[in-house]
Amino acid sequence: MVLSETLKALVLGGIEGLTEFLPVSSTGHLLLAGHFLGFESKGKSFEVLVQLGAILAILLVYARKIFSIVLGLRDDPKARRFVAAVLLAFLPAALIGALAHSLIKDVLFNPLIVCTMLIAGGLVLLAVDDLAPKPTFDDAMDMPLGTALAVGLCQCLAMVPGVSRSGATIVGAMFFGASKRAAAEFSFFLAMPTMAGAFAYDLFKNYKLLEFNDVALIAVGFVAAFLAGLFVVRGFLAFVSKHGFTFFAWWRIVVGVLGLAGLYFVG
Repeated sequence: MVLSETLKALVLGGIEGLTEFLPVSSTGHLLLAGHFLGFESKGKSFEVLVQLGAILAILLVYARKIFSIVLGLRDDPKARRFVAAVLLAFLPAALIGALAHSLIKDVLFNPLIVCTMLIAGGLVLLAVDDLAPKPTFDDAMDMPLGTALAVGLCQCLAMVPGVSRSGATIVGAMFFGASKRAAAEFSFFLAMPTMAGAFAYDLFKNYKLLEFNDVALIAVGFVAAFLAGLFVVRGFLAFVSKHGFTFFAWWRIVVGVLGLAGLYFVG
């Protein structure tokens, strides 16, 4: 394992942690950055497995609330309904992800698709603040079960790299009545089973391909993703509540355009 590959893994892990919970597509950013850095992972597993660091970051940030929800499962109907809502929202992606795993990684993990989806998603985000209906609830714990299922279906759109899992779920939740803060927080909780499931399934499918050097690079990326994820999760809710999604919309568009330019001039 050469130092340059370690530095690439460190950079890519940081990108994963910084972008996983933002509506900008972490997988899209990883694929583009990896393409231009010349970073190749066996079975595209690095891009999926490094997400474990971001999962642990959000578990740490929300540890107290998660513990409170778990304690309330026995006596608190609201806690039970919230857990049911998260699991219900997780099911569509779990089913479709398992069925379409090979198609997603072999066909859709494509830089050109990523750039196109980044730009398209940015245009959608530019319209979100104006088009979303007036919120009907401001607490993620109040997410109705039917709305949770609809958000879960929206999450399936993010199987196309560049769409953004958090972007699809946040926008979906807002259009079904959630406030910006409630939508973002529900997206955080939904990320836990979704990303953990993707990690476990990809590891099961590809563990035989991984060698010591691959595992070492994933470990480097994991640490970077964890530290960067801690930074983002703590500030994202406050930023979105105050400023909306315009910044992230233009971020997506700029990255998508630069990516297309890079593919055209560099390849």
